Amino acid sequence: MDSHEGTATLEWWANRSTCLGRLRVQVVVRAAGDNWTSEATFESPLAAEDRESFDFLMRLDPHFTLRFDDASTLLVRVVEARVEGRLILTAAEAGTAEQTGTRHAPHQ
Repeated sequence: MDSHEGTATLEWWANRSTCLGRLRVQVVVRAAGDNWTSEATFESPLAAEDRESFDFLMRLDPHFTLRFDDASTLLVRVVEARVEGRLILTAAEAGTAEQTGTRHAPHQ
């Protein structure tokens, strides 16, 4: 089993030029064959305003761009675990994010 632990940023892009939210997270990715699991925790507790913004974006669409420190990205679906501040991340399937083709990070 391979694993990766490190920091990353969850980004919520409204379109190619407008990012409505960025949150730093500690992420753990574990892979076994073709399967992988990932969880994240907020790097620091969210202030009330940040928590409100995160909750709003999650209600709009729980798909975020996960940007690793090497600038690589992955579209993920975020689900809050029952433990405060803990998130479960899964790879988003094609066509699951709203407005497919516009809800992703801009070209680098």
